Amino acid sequence: MDYKIIADSCCDVTEEMKKETGVEIVPLTMRIDDKEYIDDHTLNIKDYLKDMKNSKSAPKTSCPSIQDFLDRFRDKDNIFVVTLASSLSGTYNSAMQAKAIIQEEFKNKFIHIFDSMSAVIGETMVHLKIHECLKRNLRNTEVVERVSKYIKEMKTFFLLENLDNLIKSGRINPLIAKAANILNIKPIMGDDNGNIRLVDKVRGYERAFKRLVDIIGEEGSRLEEKVLGIAHCNCIERAVRFKEEVMKKYPFRDIKVVEMAGVSSTYANQGGLVIAF
Repeated sequence: MDYKIIADSCCDVTEEMKKETGVEIVPLTMRIDDKEYIDDHTLNIKDYLKDMKNSKSAPKTSCPSIQDFLDRFRDKDNIFVVTLASSLSGTYNSAMQAKAIIQEEFKNKFIHIFDSMSAVIGETMVHLKIHECLKRNLRNTEVVERVSKYIKEMKTFFLLENLDNLIKSGRINPLIAKAANILNIKPIMGDDNGNIRLVDKVRGYERAFKRLVDIIGEEGSRLEEKVLGIAHCNCIERAVRFKEEVMKKYPFRDIKVVEMAGVSSTYANQGGLVIAF
């Protein structure tokens, strides 16, 4: 089948994944003060993290334009797109508007836009699920059905070491954040249909790290059938250690580790871990 998988740049992928799935990434842009950054291969993540830390303002992100998607919708007959949760970004709406325009021109072209209901590694896992279905030569309707079911069942969790961006953006009360820093409390958060929920709060990073491993067993099921994704923000050693701890306890079919690009790093910040399965 003549097909293409497209994702926005919050879908963190390795070079190996790109070769395997052929995913085409549509970049978002970030802005810190008066400086703009494009979330593509030219972005130096370490410099970007340093700029975020040195700025008193919260970084802002901008979704791709309708034209960004139109440019990528013309060359294949069957197109599958996965985006950031529509509750977090306008990317889904841009893709949907581009779909409406292109299908006026090409009546027989198949385009389906998946709202990942997640971000970061959650989006990565959805794109891998699309590819898995396509490798099995499933019909378009079957791909949509199976991937939509996967999205509804997927679990996503976050362990953040640094709350600076959440404080700057007003997502956390500064007094609460200050108290959390003084008491060394690390929140573990989860995805709830595209919204963020507090799963647990633990004193000390090491305890929170171990608690996140335990949460997999408490909230997961049929793990032997599933693939675990781990995304890290500039902390590969931490991600590898997490993978090793998980492998001791759970029979995942496979475990994928990726480094966060720009938009994901904006959310998670230095030292952040995001997992999905």
